[in-house]
Amino acid sequence: MKTQENEDKLNLTFESIPMKKVLIAIDYNPNAQKLAELGFSMAKNMNAEVKLLHVVVEDSNYTPLDFNPVTGFGEFGPIYYHGDINLAELKKAAAYFLDKVKEHLGDTAIETFVEEGSDTAETILKTADNLGVDVIVVGSHSRRWLEQIVMGQVTEKILRRTPLPVFIVPTGVQKK
Repeated sequence: MKTQENEDKLNLTFESIPMKKVLIAIDYNPNAQKLAELGFSMAKNMNAEVKLLHVVVEDSNYTPLDFNPVTGFGEFGPIYYHGDINLAELKKAAAYFLDKVKEHLGDTAIETFVEEGSDTAETILKTADNLGVDVIVVGSHSRRWLEQIVMGQVTEKILRRTPLPVFIVPTGVQKK
């Protein structure tokens, strides 16, 4: 026999949770275009504002001689460290990179942010909090993305420390 309590449980209505701001955190990985495009598409489907973020970390992260350029954004090329690059130059290059991503996505309303931080995950979370975003979009560079999450990379730290939904794009996986 149905009780009022059971009937109330069956008549639950779900309220839509507004997702008005999406933060897309990208780096110089060659698959940044995929990450930006998927995050942008998701945001547009939710009628949400898009915030693009790049975190500038210590300059040793920009030193590899075999560093790959971001292939999807035309004239944006690799950043090579010559010993005289300072933080201001790294931020300027990052702002240029984000402007190219914004141009590629074709939406002048996109806001870009370059933040400095020694801990990329913490900087992304702090920026997300400061901007009041509703969703964070990040990539996972490993072909075995679950392995990277378990091993304590940036994505794992974000997942562990945020109450926000996180959209993870596996950027290292290649289609067969």
